[in-house]
Amino acid sequence: MSTLSAIRQLIRQGYQARPENLSAMVMQAAGLLGVTSLVIYVVDHRQRELLPLQGEQAPRREPVLVDGTVAGRAFSTVKPQVTGGDAKHVVWVPLLDGSERMGVLEVVTGGPLSELAVDDYATVAALVGELVVTCDLYSDTIERLRRREPMRLAAEMLRAQLPPLTFATSRLVIAGILEPCYDVGGDAFDYAVNEDTAHLALFDAVGHGSAGGMRAVILASIALAAYRNARRGGMDLTATYHHLDDAVRDHDRTGMITAVLAELDQVTGVLQVISAGHPSGIVVRGGRVVTVLPTPTALPVTLGDRRPPVVIREALEPGDQVLLYTDGITEARGEDGTPFGIDRLIDFATRALADELPPAETARRLVHDILDYQQDWLQDDATILLLQWHGADDH
Repeated sequence: MSTLSAIRQLIRQGYQARPENLSAMVMQAAGLLGVTSLVIYVVDHRQRELLPLQGEQAPRREPVLVDGTVAGRAFSTVKPQVTGGDAKHVVWVPLLDGSERMGVLEVVTGGPLSELAVDDYATVAALVGELVVTCDLYSDTIERLRRREPMRLAAEMLRAQLPPLTFATSRLVIAGILEPCYDVGGDAFDYAVNEDTAHLALFDAVGHGSAGGMRAVILASIALAAYRNARRGGMDLTATYHHLDDAVRDHDRTGMITAVLAELDQVTGVLQVISAGHPSGIVVRGGRVVTVLPTPTALPVTLGDRRPPVVIREALEPGDQVLLYTDGITEARGEDGTPFGIDRLIDFATRALADELPPAETARRLVHDILDYQQDWLQDDATILLLQWHGADDH
């Protein structure tokens, strides 16, 4: 029984694998790995359930909740979790695409369990995660499984343009999340890391509900494309703002987008921000908010020719977290009509960050807290982009 043999077989089969083959492939690898069974679970788009990838050779499984389960703890903490005793163990291992959480791998094994064995399962899970992502690129099978309700056309268009929800290096972690999953109102986010600079952007296009949200989505799509075009052209933050402004105005003179554009120097920790009519971001240090970033420092996009933008600079310290958000967060209303508000956001954010969970899990829990506050129904998109800077490394 060999971990290397299991990996070799998965790689050989993976070249021509269909998503429908994955459950059988991992069960065949289970014998080579010396375990009873391997079962793939993928997370739904709302990140509330872990859904088994079924197949003829795979043992039948039911969906598992993320919250309140051992499998969910493995997903949330991005660390393997073990249950069972001497006769049988179940190991839940995170399935990752880089640093983005795709789901978990259930490993059922008998007999004693060593740390080396858990490391071996994690190695196999890393390959399985890559196979899941690869198969998802050319098939709808996994995507259909992840959807728990129909997705509207506007959401289909916009979500196809978003970057991965999580990205990490030795210097930083970026995590984003957008709710609602199946119907959007014009929120979008983007990021990139180029050499020593991390670029982040958050957009909120007007036109919620107009023609099924399509006007807002088209505006957001133009903003995303113009932002990437400016970024890849080497423009600084001010020139990027004007490039965005010109591009959107040329398409829709009466359209409007609020936005926050940010750049972090990963060596010095200097954060530069333009807030174009957008809600302010917050900087959290040591479990408390140390800065509420000024806003607005520029007019919303399409009005940028009327006043030059102002770039705000903030010096971060290693370990600092920067939370950017759209007004769907603070304007969410409770059952009695009370808005969520900035004070409640700060309270929720500091408590979530104090748990020292991965940034992706912090973002997930924060948005779910807001959904719970509004009885699981949002009047507007609620979007978060969370940056955690570890400091400059020595490499």
